[in-house]
Amino acid sequence: MDRLARLAAAPSEAAIFLDMDGVLAPIVERPEDAWVPAETRAEVERLAGRYGLVAVVSGRDGEDARRRVGVDALVYVGSHGLELNPAAEVWAERLQDFASTVPWPVESKRLTISFHYRDAADERAAVATLDAVAERARGEGFTARYGRKVLEILPPISADKGTAVRHLLEQRGLQKALYAGDDTTDLDGFRALDGLELSVRVAVASAEGPAALREAADLVVDGPAGFLDVLRRL
Repeated sequence: MDRLARLAAAPSEAAIFLDMDGVLAPIVERPEDAWVPAETRAEVERLAGRYGLVAVVSGRDGEDARRRVGVDALVYVGSHGLELNPAAEVWAERLQDFASTVPWPVESKRLTISFHYRDAADERAAVATLDAVAERARGEGFTARYGRKVLEILPPISADKGTAVRHLLEQRGLQKALYAGDDTTDLDGFRALDGLELSVRVAVASAEGPAALREAADLVVDGPAGFLDVLRRL
């Protein structure tokens, strides 16, 4: 809480980095049903007028995150930072071709594809099926990794939430930042704050969230409702 107070004391010198799903918006069974609640949106909009930078760094497409957050004044980086790396574009068509060969409902994004199993009747069987999909994806040169009840297939590009955070910090010349996340990919965002003058790593915890994220955090809160209290302190 002391670090939060220090960050809030000089907001023009600081950046706020936010994941969307599981942080600003509750996790839901169908990704297309996720929206940022009005009271959270109002807090984020308030922060955009105070801080040197407020950015949403999401696994979604950036424009999809913008629509669901509903605050145009923010910076949006989608696809786990891949949107800032032009090399990822050459993989877009191959990703869609791969998705078309998998008999599983797919959340298709421009630079990544996701296979969710949150609503699977038999989760163990679902993971076994998706393990085979992941192995085939890696054999075709993609990166495959699991998150919260989801298998993600990505281009094998050196880009992640951490590279996006470092790029934006360097671009703005900022040395103070908060990063809030809920899943394994947010560990990259946490690491991107190493060496800053002031850093606050917030784990938005859930029963599904990785223990490693909580262990690496400066502050752990319970779900998006708990994180809303953090936003109000900023």
